[in-house]
Order: sequence, then C-alpha cells, then structure tokens
Amino acid sequence: MKKMIVTSKLMEEGVVAVLRGDTPEQVVEMAEQAIAGGIKAIEVTMTVPFALRAIEELGKRYSATAEDPAKFAIIGVGTVLDPETARAAILSGAEFVVGPSLNPATVTLCHRYRIPVMPGVMTIQEIQSALELGVDIVKLFPGNLFSPAMIKAVKGPLPQANIMPTGGVSLDNLGDWIRAGAVAVGIGSDLTAEAVKTGDFSLVAKRAAQYKEAYLAAKAK
Repeated sequence: MKKMIVTSKLMEEGVVAVLRGDTPEQVVEMAEQAIAGGIKAIEVTMTVPFALRAIEELGKRYSATAEDPAKFAIIGVGTVLDPETARAAILSGAEFVVGPSLNPATVTLCHRYRIPVMPGVMTIQEIQSALELGVDIVKLFPGNLFSPAMIKAVKGPLPQANIMPTGGVSLDNLGDWIRAGAVAVGIGSDLTAEAVKTGDFSLVAKRAAQYKEAYLAAKAK
C-alpha cells in the first residue's frame, strides 16, 4: 500500500528537488529550505559524502504518509547504481529510489521492498524494458539532451509510460514539459546553486516557491 501512496504523492507533488552537497548537514539544510518553499519531494543523491546520514535524519522528520502537513515530505535517494546501495538507502529511510540508468537488479530489489524506483532512460527500448520490469515512473535523463517534444514522441508507441525529465529543466521550460505530458520533473543545481555560492540557504526556499508556482500554473492550463 505504501508504494502506491508514495508513487501517487510523487506525481501529485510534481516537482522533485535533486540535492547534492559537500556534507550531509548541508543537504539536510537544503532539503528543509526546499520543503519550506513548497517542494515536498526530496532526492538526496549518493554522491553526497555520508548521504545515508542525511536520508536518515530527514526520514526521522518527514514521511510521505504523515497526516500532519508540517511533517509531510517524501524523502528518497538518487544516483543509485546498484541494488546494494538501494537496500542501504531503503533501510536508512528512503521512500523512493532513483538511478541514472536502468539496472534490472536494482528494480528487482526495490520491488522486493515495495519501494518506488525511477531508473534513468534515454531510448524507447530502455523505456519499454523498464515497463516490462514493472517500473511505474521512468526518469528521462539527461533531460537537457531532449526537448518536451520527446514525451509526445514516446507516448505515440508507449502511451502508458509515466515520464519524469531530470537535468536541464528550468523555470523557463518547466511548463512546456508538464504540458507535454511529464508526470513530474526533477530540479537539480538551478535550485541550489545561488544558495551554495552565497551561503544564504533561504534562497533555496525562494527558488523552490518559484518552481512550485510554475508547476501549479502549468497544471492549471
């Protein structure tokens, strides 16, 4: 049941903050600010040193099934290359798993634990393979190699595919991706770059609010 809830909530929220940083404490602060700004889906990448510490800390504070809005957020893990990493993150509290590519063993592991998994894909063949493995949402990555027209092209032969572009999504093109049929988008460095540069992490909340507003505006059209 929780897998269905998390998948539904991810598509309902529509914007995933993909967070990278130098320390787990820095990433936790980024996540807190992103959540304050309205982005309730957080992906902590495994490129962060001691990333599992950040996932564990955020997992204690937030949950996709929390009834209290102040405690609701979906905490996941990204840049997962193998099932061993996925399992470690799940045991640390990750509620969804994202990878840069399609690794069947990772998908199988996530199904075993009833955790949503979003592998990275670039081709029709990879998307079809992911669907055959039971994947609910695929990550179109890197998104900056494509335009929103890619989603329409994919949905010709595979209308059942749920696609989340990540990489290259900006405030300028987010609406185009959503209107093209993306079920969600992943936002990376554009969300946090200015905050990291200046040391003012409140800028993450402000940027998150802009992204959430753009998403809601696109969905309303």
